[in-house]
Amino acid sequence: MSVTPATETTPETSTAPAAPADAPATGYAPTDRTVPSRYRDRAHYDHETVHSILDAAFLCHLGFIRDGAPVVLPTLFGRVGQTLYVHGSTGSRPLLAADKADPGLPVCLTVTHLDGLVLARSAFHHSLNYRSVVVHGTAHQVTDPEERRIALDALVDQVVPGRSADSRPANAKELAATAVIRLDLNEVSAKVRSGGPGDDAEDLDLPYWSGVVPVAPAYGTPVPAADLAAGIPVPDYVTAL
Repeated sequence: MSVTPATETTPETSTAPAAPADAPATGYAPTDRTVPSRYRDRAHYDHETVHSILDAAFLCHLGFIRDGAPVVLPTLFGRVGQTLYVHGSTGSRPLLAADKADPGLPVCLTVTHLDGLVLARSAFHHSLNYRSVVVHGTAHQVTDPEERRIALDALVDQVVPGRSADSRPANAKELAATAVIRLDLNEVSAKVRSGGPGDDAEDLDLPYWSGVVPVAPAYGTPVPAADLAAGIPVPDYVTAL
């Protein structure tokens, strides 16, 4: 299956890459780590594409090295301009490492949306339609109180836009138990695959169904908490989901 949602590189692509045709001045400069070794035409570096993929998600995977071995953790994130924020317990190992490491913790953060199952006539040409973003950089602990407040609001609103203004903010005890790390959007790329199967011409007459099965997230009917007071309606921003 030709599925490559991650932006991978090989030693053969270590030469300085040329900027793709769709990389405007408001884009991210391609680097050795952000130019894919395969399907380079699927790579995008403009802010609009990258930000739209990030803003449509709230779950990411954060990779880093711990004790000489790679670790990848699923976690929530929020975007504020050219910065991503990730939060966790003050006892979380990556967050502790980001605080102790100098000049910070080298990380790789990824986000992927699955948009369709691409079924070709041949097994080799089966694929997926997807949108993905890969961010390389150095994570730093956020200690400024105002930036922490902005980051935590962004994390809540990334999941349900508008929710941070309609809930109690964290109190001093909760803030003391919560750590936040910042990852600036500098070394970034998106990769997108869309469209139908790429069957070989000699396979077009084979008696196998070929096409795309769309995949999309679905929200169910909101279920109120068992102890919710009577008369409190479902907020508009929830029904909008």
